[in-house]
Amino acid sequence: MTESTAKQPARRGRIFPEHTLPPEELARRKAEREIFYRRCRAIFECVRPEYIEKNYGWYIAIEPDSGNFFIDEDIEVAHRKALQKYPNVKHCVFCLNESGATGTI
Repeated sequence: MTESTAKQPARRGRIFPEHTLPPEELARRKAEREIFYRRCRAIFECVRPEYIEKNYGWYIAIEPDSGNFFIDEDIEVAHRKALQKYPNVKHCVFCLNESGATGTI
């Protein structure tokens, strides 16, 4: 039996180490995402009881700065409606159900 003499090259780290974000920046971004989610979730909790009975399982895209939301049966259409009205603003999409979660596990 012959043994292989080829060795795997040692890993040297990230491809672009200059693009590594410091932990403080990562923590700041995570906090901003959490604040954004909470603002969207508050709007979702207010409007959910009104729309859940007629539109159960539909999707709602929420823009938290204006408080506007867009409802559609298709997630892509709800997302597109929000982008048409607010093209350069982030929005959050929920499902009109008990938890607000989209997708399946």
